[in-house]
Amino acid sequence: MAEASRWHRGGASKHKLHYRKEVEITTTLQELLLYFIFLINLCILTFGMVNPHMYYLNKVMSSLFLDTSVPGEERTNFKSIRSITDFWKFMEGPLLEGLYWDSWYNNQQLYNLKNSSRIYYENILLGLPRVRQLKVRNNTCKVYSSFQSLMSECYGKYTSANEDLSNFGLQINTEWRYSTSNTNSPWHWGFLGVYRNGGYIFTLSKSKSETKNKFTDLRLNSWITRGTRVIFIDFSLYNANVNLFCIIRLVAEFPATGGILTSWQFYSVKLLRYVSYYDYFIASCEITFCIFLFVFTTQEVKKIKEFKSAYFKSIWNWLELLLLLLCFVAVSFNTYCNIQIFLLLGQLLKSTEKYSDFYFLACWHIYYNNIIAITIFFAWIKNMFLAIINDTYSEVKADYSIGRRPDFELGKMIKQSYKNVLEKFRLKKAQKDEDKKTKGIGDLAEQARREGFDKNEIQKAEQMKKWKERLEKKYYSMEFPDDYQPVTHEQFRELFLYAVELQKELHQFEAKSSGEKGFSSMVLRQVESFCKKKATEEFSMKIFLQFSSVMRNKKLVITKSLHFQSS
Repeated sequence: MAEASRWHRGGASKHKLHYRKEVEITTTLQELLLYFIFLINLCILTFGMVNPHMYYLNKVMSSLFLDTSVPGEERTNFKSIRSITDFWKFMEGPLLEGLYWDSWYNNQQLYNLKNSSRIYYENILLGLPRVRQLKVRNNTCKVYSSFQSLMSECYGKYTSANEDLSNFGLQINTEWRYSTSNTNSPWHWGFLGVYRNGGYIFTLSKSKSETKNKFTDLRLNSWITRGTRVIFIDFSLYNANVNLFCIIRLVAEFPATGGILTSWQFYSVKLLRYVSYYDYFIASCEITFCIFLFVFTTQEVKKIKEFKSAYFKSIWNWLELLLLLLCFVAVSFNTYCNIQIFLLLGQLLKSTEKYSDFYFLACWHIYYNNIIAITIFFAWIKNMFLAIINDTYSEVKADYSIGRRPDFELGKMIKQSYKNVLEKFRLKKAQKDEDKKTKGIGDLAEQARREGFDKNEIQKAEQMKKWKERLEKKYYSMEFPDDYQPVTHEQFRELFLYAVELQKELHQFEAKSSGEKGFSSMVLRQVESFCKKKATEEFSMKIFLQFSSVMRNKKLVITKSLHFQSS
């Protein structure tokens, strides 16, 4: 990925700086282009796995099993269940009618009952639906002594420690006997707790009448008790027209306070990944993504070896590492999901006489979708950083925006105006003479000793002189450099303080000169306004070199003007 920062290196010649700058600009543009291609590839992977059919399939199924009401005036549906009576009405009404579609609208039989049901005539019911209950033991909570005569039983909230594992009721079939889990499905996170796999389980029949009799028998024999804490209804569908699996889970939680809370999950996923030409295009994008991941990882490893501990001091480098970590997690999830689909899908499709647990595959597919969504979020954060924050990109923008504007020539125009003033007053002399006079005037310490100032003032003047000489030697040049160089915060501070000191000296000279005061003040305001604007917008060394050069030339003009008037 493109570098998060650039190191400022001084001391190089003008030719080398210019060559280095061209190399950095070229490298940065290449890295930005490479990252842009990576971002496009990631977007294709993210949005290429979803399509509008997923939304419509979820909408149709949720309308059938959630919104369909019991016939009559009660209008009870799954969303409105609040009691055990409402629950059994839903099981024997909308659920039963929604699962079994064995005839056309004209009552003509569609197929042999040995085959699976076809919901809405297009969606094949895979295997048999399953109903599962989890309970808690009695005395999992404590009744206050004053109420023990009124209530001897106490069923607390569901936890794995409070779960009831004993048989109950008729104890003749699986629905009355506790069964351990034989699937790898994750635990369910509901409103009231996290529920384990296993429980009191039974599967529905392929016959609608047999299933209805089963529901009636369970209701009459009180399959739902005071200890019941949750009931899951799981089944899966496949639509060949759009090549989508729809995994459905309806959940009814029974809190210790009484009543029922309902929730649901509808997962439309594409488990048969590579069927059409578009699917193979997505596969090629996945391979490209892995190649990008290898290249970016190699780049970051080289950076860590080069900068060592300094690499971890930048927050943007941590963003780089986070993005790489998310990419590796996404690749791992996708690989694991494809392997499990390859190993399990064939077996699940053959299991027509029992429950087919597609929920496990759907969950891992959803995990992959979630991690790739988080990845693309941080990838766009990184993209905005490259476009706005990156220092090298700012240099490129400055080279192509500032360097071609008329404002860029303002420093040279001001410098030429001072030369014209020198020629007008006939003050243009040899450079050696000007340096000698400037040095004589700027020797603040010697003047302080001759005029009888105390030691503190003399020491302060000497320190000021050394400080100015060091900055002049470090930064100052009579010619403006062609290279656009960034400055650090420390250099910014030094240059700014140096400009302030020059301005103070100019005000002292202006107090002695009445003829040049109006002109110099006007130019000074223009320079200050120009420099403040540029310093804010571009933060460059070139602007401050212009500022210091103009200030020194201005000081020289006023000094020579005073000498000319006195002579």
